[in-house]
Amino acid sequence: MDRNFTPEKALSKFQEILKKEFSRRGFVKALFFAALALLSRSFFPKRVFALPRETAGRAGKRIKAAHDLAVVKGKDPYTNTEKAVNALGGMGLFVKPGDVVVVKPNIAWDRTPQQAANTDPGVVAALVSMCYAAGAKKVKVFDITCNNEQRCYSNSGIAEAARNKGASVFFADSWNIVKARFPYPSQMEGWPIVRDAVECDVFINVPVLKHHGLTGLTLSMKNLMGVCAGTRGLIHINIGRKLVDLTDYISPDLTVIDASRVLVRHGPSGGSLEDVVAMDTVIAGTDPVLADTYACTLVDRDPMSVPYIKEAVSRKFGSTDIAGADILKTG
Repeated sequence: MDRNFTPEKALSKFQEILKKEFSRRGFVKALFFAALALLSRSFFPKRVFALPRETAGRAGKRIKAAHDLAVVKGKDPYTNTEKAVNALGGMGLFVKPGDVVVVKPNIAWDRTPQQAANTDPGVVAALVSMCYAAGAKKVKVFDITCNNEQRCYSNSGIAEAARNKGASVFFADSWNIVKARFPYPSQMEGWPIVRDAVECDVFINVPVLKHHGLTGLTLSMKNLMGVCAGTRGLIHINIGRKLVDLTDYISPDLTVIDASRVLVRHGPSGGSLEDVVAMDTVIAGTDPVLADTYACTLVDRDPMSVPYIKEAVSRKFGSTDIAGADILKTG
């Protein structure tokens, strides 16, 4: 037995077995590692037997940026991201010294950056670097994937790009959750949400613009499904209302939409380069609804055909007024 085998490691092994093994042998192994975890009397009961607490949503910073949206075109996603955030007033407008920041990209699919099913790694790297330059204490990057998480993190290029800039990149732990609580009736009431997504100082949502078979497009509000544990397929029932509730709950401080390479057909997973169009664009703003609405214009999609934008309009949640918005376009 490894002398450095701590109760925490024993608990992790115990949880892994509970998730994956239900045979008699697996049951015996689970009991063994549970006993090791009991070496720490306070640790095991608190982490394993305690029920997730119900938690109200994040109190977003609701920052007034220099512009409603910044839209930057150029060949380099990293540079485009820097320019877009700087046009809003710089990362220091959002991140203060000592802040813990979540940068939440789309890492859901076992696809390469060229296949455009995930957020471009250059966009993620730029945001991580800017957060640390603004004084962030820690930057966390994660997603609950649809395909194998190790392959998604690796083949997307996001894990390496983010770690190279100092981010803490990890697989979201479905045990480490809170249960969502809303001040109004919501079908997302009690839904398990990754604790890190709620208990952070700054939340930056970083979706990729792409086609989606059910909702028409994947945009920023859809990307927040990646902080939800549980049986996520159920979110697709009445998805517009649920995603607006989820966006309200997470209250992203900054939305950065990657439209560098856009999957225009066969989303959300794609796979064929014939379905990808280079648009070389990054969109940044503080209103996720406005950012999503503008992204629709890049692919000639009526925003009202996207169920979560339509729901947002009906509830006066955010703005879809592109004509009246202060939008800075460069490049």
